[in-house]
Amino acid sequence: MSGIWMAFQGAISQGILWGVMVLGVYITYKLLNIADLTVDGSFALGGCTCAIMVVNYHMDPVAALFMAALAGLLAGAVTGILHTIFDIPAILAGILTQISLWSINLRIMGKSNVPLLQTDTIFISFSEMTGLSQSVSALIIGIIVAVLVVILLYWFFGTEIGSAIRATGNNEQMVRAQGIDTKVTKLIGLMLGNALVGLSGGLICQSQKYADINMGTGAIVIGLAAIVIGEVLMGKLISFGSKLTAAVIGSAVYFLIRAIVLQLGMNANDMKMLSAIIVAIALVVPVVSVKLKLMHSYDPNGEKEDA
Repeated sequence: MSGIWMAFQGAISQGILWGVMVLGVYITYKLLNIADLTVDGSFALGGCTCAIMVVNYHMDPVAALFMAALAGLLAGAVTGILHTIFDIPAILAGILTQISLWSINLRIMGKSNVPLLQTDTIFISFSEMTGLSQSVSALIIGIIVAVLVVILLYWFFGTEIGSAIRATGNNEQMVRAQGIDTKVTKLIGLMLGNALVGLSGGLICQSQKYADINMGTGAIVIGLAAIVIGEVLMGKLISFGSKLTAAVIGSAVYFLIRAIVLQLGMNANDMKMLSAIIVAIALVVPVVSVKLKLMHSYDPNGEKEDA
């Protein structure tokens, strides 16, 4: 029984660490209305950068996380430049950046994976300082980082430029009519979103004690699934802060569900398919619901019924 509890505890801590990545996806997908496929590459970029900085350059683990975030920010900048300056569709710009990042990540590490078994991480340092287990340390650090990121995002998107970014996703034409350059807001949004993705990659790298060239595969699907789960669990959210919190909670619940499913004997290789099904259902249900309401709002003669 204790083994199952440890597995669930580890799943929740991993979910919260991945929740930082989900917040990055939330910015691009929900606020900018852009399905940014850079995520798969920038997540791995953050992990690879963090690993190399810690292993090869003996950088402080916390400083390495900032480097991971910076690497993700640069990846988002590339996608943003391709989209805003060269007018390449956002989804294609993300694909181009993601593909190139696979080779870049391989060049950064020099091999397909880099272990961190002989180096200190923030989780090991915190565990030694507090006397707690590494799984509990990961949970506490994950909560602290997630709370700080949510607070900073809540503050930033309340500023003038942050409000302009949110408005760009809602009504780009109206924002342009107000004299705001939507190319700049999109670029900033993509950079900020991928910076969080890179930071999450660095956290996961230090948590699992290795970086791998394929560690970001399927990250965008996990992010979308977590956002959907968070929205379903939290119901109709009004405040922006509660929506950000729901994204992190959705990530933790997603990994908890995955742990439960794996404990029940499901093949681990089927998890990405399960994530894709969750996202597909979540996207299909609202469309079907609207169509059904429209069908029932008219009588057989084609006249709209009175409300």
